[in-house]
Parts: sequence; structure tokens; C-alpha cells
Amino acid sequence: MVRNLQSGGRLRPIDLAREHGLSTQAVRNYEEAGILPPAGRTPSGYRTYTPLHARALRAFLALVPGHGHPTATSIMRTVNRGAVEEAFRLIDESHVQLADDRRTLQAVESALRDLSPSSAPEPDARGCEASAGAGTFIGPLARELGIRPATLRTWERAGLVRPRRDRLTGYRVYDEAAVRDARLARQLRRGGYLLTQIAPLLAQVRAAGGVEPLEAALADWRARLSARGRAMLIGAAELESYLRARA
Repeated sequence: MVRNLQSGGRLRPIDLAREHGLSTQAVRNYEEAGILPPAGRTPSGYRTYTPLHARALRAFLALVPGHGHPTATSIMRTVNRGAVEEAFRLIDESHVQLADDRRTLQAVESALRDLSPSSAPEPDARGCEASAGAGTFIGPLARELGIRPATLRTWERAGLVRPRRDRLTGYRVYDEAAVRDARLARQLRRGGYLLTQIAPLLAQVRAAGGVEPLEAALADWRARLSARGRAMLIGAAELESYLRARA
């Protein structure tokens, strides 16, 4: 049976603070926020902590990199209230969010791989043809993507694609960048993503000047997701240690 560390030796706020390079005020703030269990008091009113408080602080600080400060705070508060199942639910939701973020990244990477060089302009339904290097019209692009022209117009209103207008005819003309955005939007829509989710991703592509410069951003995104996953494992180990100490 695990020994209840609440009965261990006394620790001062500075003892907990020094271990993590914190201020004593930060330790007191964590206690007031419910991240640490309530401290004992000396006859003169000074706070006294125990090894259990030290475990709680280690657990919280280990949870933050993987789950974020607000969720880590909620987890510790629920544990200290004795609502362990609620804490597990919060952890599960955080893992679901990480899985969703991974799927989003995979969808973007897949969409970028599927982007092929823009095809040469071809006649649209009216027999018109964009001039060389000018782009393509809505009809040919819609047929290439297997969607209706009305869908492209909806995407335009949502800011996903930005065709220009031909000065003579007023027709929409999709240049290479607009075709790229439309193809990427099509891939993401097939993956189940909403227009409001796709728009900021395409904004990143435009800001990067194309898909090639975005590779570095995607690599960084992938590394940050991996770091979050590993941090969650470390946080889980420290939280388990704290839970066992509370038993």
C-alpha cells in the first residue's frame, strides 16, 4: 500500500519554489487556485507544505506542456476535489483534440502532395478560352475538380479562392494560385473539413507564397504535435504518482 505523503515532513513555500525556479508567490497562487491542496498553517499563520504538495506541483507543471495551462489547472482542481473521473474526462478530451490536430495536419499534407501542376487553359462551356498564361475559367476548373460552378462561387464568397475578372468579358479567371487554392480546398472538403476550417489554412499558403515554403511550417507543426504527445505521457506519469500518493 502506498504511504500517504500528507503525513510527511514540513516544507516551506520556498522549498517548493526552488525546485522549479518559481517564486514563492507563484506557489501560493497555485494553492489559492486549487492546483495544490490546502496548506497547513503554523501557530503564527505561516503556510506549511508536505511532500504531497510537492508531488501536486510537479504533476501540474508536467501537465501544462501537453494540455495547456487552463486544462492542467482544471485537471488538478478536480483531482483535489476528489472528482478523479472528471479529471480523466478532461484528459481524454485533450487527447481527442491532439488526434484531431494530427488528422488536420495529415489532411493538409495529403492535399499538398495531391496538388499537380496547373493544367493548360482549356475552353469553357461558352467556347471561350483564357489567354496563354492567364488561367482558366470557372467551367473547366469545376469539371476538373468534379464539382459544380456554384460550389466554386460559394468558395469564393468564403474567401477560399480568389479569381480575377476578365476586363473584357467580366468572366472569372482562375490563375495558377487560384487553381492551387481550389484544388487544396477540394482535398480538404473531401476530408470533411468545414469552409471556416479551410480558410485559415489557405491564408497560410498564400502568406507563404505557395506550398513549397509551407513545408517548413508543416514540419514545425508536426514536431510540435509530437512534443505535445510526449509531454502528455510525462504529465500522465507525474499525475499517476500524485494520485497514488493521495490514496
